[in-house]
Amino acid sequence: MLADLAEAIVAAYGFDMDHAYGFYSKLTGKLFDSPRRFELFADIEGSGSRSVKRTRVITAFQNVGSAMTFLYDYGDEWRFRVEVVETGQAQPGADYPRIVSKFGKAPFRELRVEDDNASIEG
Repeated sequence: MLADLAEAIVAAYGFDMDHAYGFYSKLTGKLFDSPRRFELFADIEGSGSRSVKRTRVITAFQNVGSAMTFLYDYGDEWRFRVEVVETGQAQPGADYPRIVSKFGKAPFRELRVEDDNASIEG
């Protein structure tokens, strides 16, 4: 499912799965205007998107070369280009979906401290 792919992407960059996310067919610009959208909260009336929890990866990415934008954290808007580079037979014992390559450094995420009197020691 697309939700599993989202978890793999988020883990590859050291984030926690603690924000909303979605996959969008537009690669630039206003992602929410994408003709094809797959979102975590797709069940909200009028969203016009499909659920990442009920959509198989092959449904969203149908061919080699298919690409979408994965948007993680709608507030900070971390954007990842996701593209099918190859298809093949599943390997016994391998975990799927899996990230086969990535580039760039993981973005810095600010440390949020809940207590105004807290101190951080390093």
